[in-house]
Amino acid sequence: MGRGRGNREVEIKLRLEDAASARRLLRRAGFRTAGRRTLEVNVLYDTPAADLRRQAMLLRLRRYGRRLVLTYKGPPQEARHKVREELEVLVSDLDEAALILARLGLEAGFRYEKYRTEFRGPAGGTVLLDETPIGDFLELEGAPSWIDRTAARLGFGEADYITSDYGTLYLESCRGRGVVPGNMVFRQYAGHHASTPGKST
Repeated sequence: MGRGRGNREVEIKLRLEDAASARRLLRRAGFRTAGRRTLEVNVLYDTPAADLRRQAMLLRLRRYGRRLVLTYKGPPQEARHKVREELEVLVSDLDEAALILARLGLEAGFRYEKYRTEFRGPAGGTVLLDETPIGDFLELEGAPSWIDRTAARLGFGEADYITSDYGTLYLESCRGRGVVPGNMVFRQYAGHHASTPGKST
C-alpha cells in the first residue's frame, strides 16, 4: 500500500534467496520489524468477460490478519518502477463485501497468499518481506529516489528490479515447473481450476 505521492503507488520487487538471509540483510542495513509476520489472503474480482484485467486494472479483497481491505488499482505506467493509482477502503465484513461485488456482477477469480512482514528504517518508504508459494521477495514502496537508494544499500541494482505483479510471476513459475495454473496458495497450489490469474501485487 505504498504511495509515492497522493494516491499513486510506487514500488519494485526484489527476488530473494530466502527469507532468513533477507531478515539479516535488513537488520544490517538498519531496518527493524514494524509488525509480526502475518498471513495475507487476496482474492481478485472481475467481470465474467475479464473487463478489468483487459484494461490492466485490479479490484481486490484482502484479509491481512484482522484487517479487511478493498483495493482498486489503475493501469500501471511505463516506468523503471511500478507506478499506478491505488485507492483503498477498509471493510468490516468480508462476506458482505464479497456479496456486494457479486450483486454488481463481479466474480471472484485468482486467489493468492503470502506471509508479509513490514520493516521500517530510514525515512521515506516501507520495506515489505513477502514469503510466497513461488519464493521470497522484498517490496520497496516509496518515492523513486528512496527506492533506488534503499535497493543500493541492500546490495541490489536496477537490473534486479521486478515490476511484474504476483499473478504474472506465478504464471511464469507454473510454466517453468510444468504446472497447470490455478491459485497461488501454500497448500501445493490448491484449488487448480480454470480461473486465469489477473493483475496482483
